[in-house]
Amino acid sequence: MWNFSGIASPFYANCLIFDTVVIFVYGGYGVKSTSDLVALIDQHLLSQSGAVIDYPFGPEPTVYKVAGKMFAWIAVREDTPVLTVKAAPADVEFLVGEFPSITPGYHMNKRHWITIRMDGQLQRGMLEQLASASYHLVVSGLSKAQQSALK
Repeated sequence: MWNFSGIASPFYANCLIFDTVVIFVYGGYGVKSTSDLVALIDQHLLSQSGAVIDYPFGPEPTVYKVAGKMFAWIAVREDTPVLTVKAAPADVEFLVGEFPSITPGYHMNKRHWITIRMDGQLQRGMLEQLASASYHLVVSGLSKAQQSALK
């Protein structure tokens, strides 16, 4: 992970670059309420090729899968919506240490998953980028035939 916040380049200013994704940390939140944010993240998750919703654990959480593999879920914990996504182990360690609203994955393998409180501390764009990175991480583990079917 590299932090380019001190570089004068407009592209790399205020962003973090991980093994799999560039995350822009600053910028407008762009939503009026937490429920609006959840709806926008839901739309983003479902916009991924082959993404479907499943409810394997009951009415909550809402689980997002691709080719039968989970890449994200949304639930409510302590009256706050949370997004849980997969991440590379090095990124998990950094994100958990850097952002108070990110914790090791709730009820998940803490080395490979993070849970993000959608409480306004992180920008919508960052949530979308982490969700996309999770999707791509899961897709990269699919067979070539499964990956081809998604294109």
